[in-house]
Amino acid sequence: MTETTPVEQIPAAAPAKVAAESVPMSFIRVLGSPYLRVTALRCIASIFKHFFLAQYRAAFLPGRIPVTRADHPLDLKVPFWPCKVNIYLDFVAFWIRCLGFILRVYGRRGLEPARHFIETMGQVYGKAAEVYRQHLSTTDRPFYIAHPRFLPIHGLDPHLMCIPSLHVMVVIRTYTAFRQIFETLGREDAAPKAEELYWGAIAITEAVLYIKQHSVNCLPAAMYSMTRFEAGLFPPEEAERFTADLFINEEVPGKADAEEIRRHIVTLYRRFLAEGEKAADWTAPLLDFLKALPPK
Repeated sequence: MTETTPVEQIPAAAPAKVAAESVPMSFIRVLGSPYLRVTALRCIASIFKHFFLAQYRAAFLPGRIPVTRADHPLDLKVPFWPCKVNIYLDFVAFWIRCLGFILRVYGRRGLEPARHFIETMGQVYGKAAEVYRQHLSTTDRPFYIAHPRFLPIHGLDPHLMCIPSLHVMVVIRTYTAFRQIFETLGREDAAPKAEELYWGAIAITEAVLYIKQHSVNCLPAAMYSMTRFEAGLFPPEEAERFTADLFINEEVPGKADAEEIRRHIVTLYRRFLAEGEKAADWTAPLLDFLKALPPK
């Protein structure tokens, strides 16, 4: 008999929020599962290959791949807020906790959805690398080490892979994929869980701007990439909804500035979509945009 976890048998002690899941225990659940282990290791290998190794190679062997500056004047309307660093650094733990939640609550029913998600997360890194292999980008990132959590940012990230933003791609993939998983597995509180992840993705996306890890130009590039990755989960209307909710719970930037930023993001996203429909390769709109930016 197949072991399942019906909605009515979900443990009463289950955390009210996915954010309450233990990251170490989630990691152990994934690597401790023979069904998930190989896929998880392949995903980790993809992350190291397409993000860390490729970026270090570009940093230590400059000149092989062109590098341009992705900054936009609207970036100045978003203050540098070091206090947002914890939210920013949560982008990996964000999806690991989701996996732990699915595996703990649904048991064996959650194995295949978890495996598929892990597999596609590795593919997201490969998708972004299709742009990075041809053109790199950077932004004006302040050197700030007063907060200890900035040390790994400056020490481990050469900051050459801004367009498209992998941080934004990862959180978009997470909230859209797990929204579908919750609905498919029939959890009775699927809607609140999906909303929790949605607003978590919004907060991390805002944080990449607050700590100056990305420009406002990097966000529409990431959104366009995710629409091209799987339009069924992130169609244009979802991208516009996502953009419309940026900064609505923040006092800074002010309403007028926030609206101008959102308008820029959605306009550039629509431009990439329109150009992508006519291009032979999905990367063409992003590469053309990068080539028009000033060199580093």
